[in-house]
Amino acid sequence: MPHDWRDSLRLAADLALLGMLVTVLSLPLLTAGAAVGVGSHAIHHLITEGRWPTLAECWQAFRVRLVPGLWAGPVVAVGFGLVVLDVAALRRGVVPGGAAAVTVVLIAAAVAAGYAALVAVQAGITGRGAARAAWSLALARPVTVLAGAGIVVFAALLAGFVHPVLVAVLAGYVLFALHVVTARLGGLPERARPAA
Repeated sequence: MPHDWRDSLRLAADLALLGMLVTVLSLPLLTAGAAVGVGSHAIHHLITEGRWPTLAECWQAFRVRLVPGLWAGPVVAVGFGLVVLDVAALRRGVVPGGAAAVTVVLIAAAVAAGYAALVAVQAGITGRGAARAAWSLALARPVTVLAGAGIVVFAALLAGFVHPVLVAVLAGYVLFALHVVTARLGGLPERARPAA
């Protein structure tokens, strides 16, 4: 089946909308885990089934992921805050270590972000037990953590160059990139049939 440029445009628009929805649903920090999990579930469904899930399927996925994902948003926010505080303290000289310590902190943060990215992918596939499944994948295929870290770091750098309104759009593209790269590197299920 030949690929039409309108299919690419439609997918780009769908991913932008998904990114905005995930961002809006993540604003109350306690729903961030479920919002990312449902966005990830929608992308996994698109890749494996060739179509977006229905609203009823998304609502069901949100309900299943809400309680297990309550901790995700606050944990990520606290982790991000601690990294910012560490880097600020190291750069001002309040804490000894200088540039070498800043580099170590940023590398550790990037690896943690790569693992969190794997958790987001697994949340779309398994729902419950995503952190355990991501840990198993990270141990079996460490390159997936590095790839996830690269995607997240690239998206963070890109977010600094785009208009603040467009940062929300990046979430959909990041989730899509994470699913595609993790499927290729981690041996996860890829597209079963072409998207409609």
